[in-house]
Amino acid sequence: MHYITDYLSPVGLLRLASKGESLEGLWIDGQKYFCAGLTGETVRDDSLNIFKNTKDWLERYFAGQKPAVSELMLEPPGGEFRQSVWNILCRIPYGHVMTYGDIAREIAEKTGRSSMSGQAVGGAVSHNPVSIIIPCHRVVGTNGSLTGYAGGIAVKIKLLELEGVDMEHLFIPKNPC
Repeated sequence: MHYITDYLSPVGLLRLASKGESLEGLWIDGQKYFCAGLTGETVRDDSLNIFKNTKDWLERYFAGQKPAVSELMLEPPGGEFRQSVWNILCRIPYGHVMTYGDIAREIAEKTGRSSMSGQAVGGAVSHNPVSIIIPCHRVVGTNGSLTGYAGGIAVKIKLLELEGVDMEHLFIPKNPC
């Protein structure tokens, strides 16, 4: 069973999910893969401590503070490869971005491979079930293109601007997908 609650944020309604102790999901209403991974019965419960802590984290985040990912117990469902990508995302500092290629190179180095597919990394990034907190919005294309955010390009831009990212060299691709 999963417990759910909602949070109204400056980027829209957010759905939070947990099995009780840790946060397993945080999706922006209408995003690609909304509530992916929630199986079985879901019950609304606004009183869980993890939900209270997450909402407090989000309040501070949207107020311009920089709460640490480590403040919350996260347990996003996903295999070893996705987990390794999400762990890298958690290390991207506020005000910075990283490219899919950077992440692919880091994973290749850690696994002793000569290379890693940026597309594979992109798939893991796009399936991040804990949006905003696991900052997949901080990942951009090698040339600075703002692509690949399941919550939409406008939300990605709003989050990056909130975090103080220098947007001068970033751009919206003509054909974003």
